Amino acid sequence: MSVYDYSATTMNGEEKSLADYKGKVLLVVNTASECGFTPQFEGLQNLYKDYQDQGLEILGFPSNQFGNQDPGSNEEISTFCQRNYGVTFPMFHKIDVKGDTKHPLFAYLTNEAKGLLSKEIKWNFTKFLIDKNGNVVNRYAPQTKPESIKQDIEKLLN
Repeated sequence: MSVYDYSATTMNGEEKSLADYKGKVLLVVNTASECGFTPQFEGLQNLYKDYQDQGLEILGFPSNQFGNQDPGSNEEISTFCQRNYGVTFPMFHKIDVKGDTKHPLFAYLTNEAKGLLSKEIKWNFTKFLIDKNGNVVNRYAPQTKPESIKQDIEKLLN
């Protein structure tokens, strides 16, 4: 199994296979629009701008499971991200990232890269770095700023 075995619905309602990202380095992030970490959208967008041409894709997955911090519709979330942070990386429909109803992709990610005390995601902006072969390389805590992941991304791109 790899991330390429999963698919998700994009913000425009299209079912997208993650196999479409084969050969790319992926940073998968569960996001929220009303969180203390929401300004990380800016850092994520900067990473995307700096490394997209070299093969980085950032995939954003909104979730409302942590403190009701992403209550808006998919359209509202998309508009918020574009208007406030200039987000151009792919964003997907709002999903569950923990518990019995978590999206299969996040069941896989959390099984491959366990957190500090458990597998479950504990808060918004948990990040998963995936290599060009679809393998989960690292998991980063919500507090980890996108810019501090640069070196790890560069290693995988080269």
